[in-house]
Amino acid sequence: MGKRTDFETCFLDIADGVAVLTLNRPDRMNAFTGQMMLDMIASFHQTDADDSVKAVIVTGAGRAFCAGADLGAGAKTFDYEARDDRPERGGKESLEYLRDGGGRVTLRIYESLKPVIAAVNGAAVGIGVTMLLPMDIRIASHDAKFGFVFARRGIVPEACSSWFLPRLVGPSTALEWCFSGRVFPASEAKERGLVRSLHAPEDLLPAAHAIAREIVDNTAPVSVALTRQMLWRMLGADHPMEAHKIDSRAIFARGKQPDAKEGVMSFLEKRTPSYPDLVSKDMPDFYPWWKDRGFE
Repeated sequence: MGKRTDFETCFLDIADGVAVLTLNRPDRMNAFTGQMMLDMIASFHQTDADDSVKAVIVTGAGRAFCAGADLGAGAKTFDYEARDDRPERGGKESLEYLRDGGGRVTLRIYESLKPVIAAVNGAAVGIGVTMLLPMDIRIASHDAKFGFVFARRGIVPEACSSWFLPRLVGPSTALEWCFSGRVFPASEAKERGLVRSLHAPEDLLPAAHAIAREIVDNTAPVSVALTRQMLWRMLGADHPMEAHKIDSRAIFARGKQPDAKEGVMSFLEKRTPSYPDLVSKDMPDFYPWWKDRGFE
């Protein structure tokens, strides 16, 4: 039996190893607010802490995925000093005060211990598209539209997209999309590599669940958690030796754990594996390795 957590701007359904996070402001096309930032971060805290969750799907309620920042504050929308509805983040001279809310969300998704699948059901514009970038697999409805519209609003790309976007689609495409700020169709997003596949609206969530089930039913959660961080963090490595260092540590550590024995024996015995190790307590002792700057 599944369980549901309702937040103010989204809800989280967990069943059969899969968590579905649904942005839920359909009357505002799921426009992003400070409260949505807090709710999304809380949702990923919950999925990381719950060993029953082995994959996360993110989608939107209604006809949009997320239409970008809520512009209800008018001219003050991006003037943070003039806003009185931003979550408290420390003194005005602090980096915490200056941090953009979208960046806080994308960094939390980047840190996720569970794989994240985006099911883009409609418009994904501004923060609606930049929040997709640290998600691992992105699929979309044929009806979806995308837009890095920041220059058309007099601001610049946010949510760490200047780091993520060129790595996903290449610098030329990233610059074209951000320079023009134009809204483009799902077909272009697929052609340029932003999304994996396109689906009829009614087939979108089933397709996302099918991808999730491949992960949930066949793989070791601790291995997936490590693999996710290994691949993302190696994007910034300056030499393949950095990958060799962490590969070696991970193979050595995992080889001693019960999951590796189960993985081999279930294969030899031609049965479905039942991996005993838990992300909450069985991550190797060198994790998180990126905080250990002394490793050679």
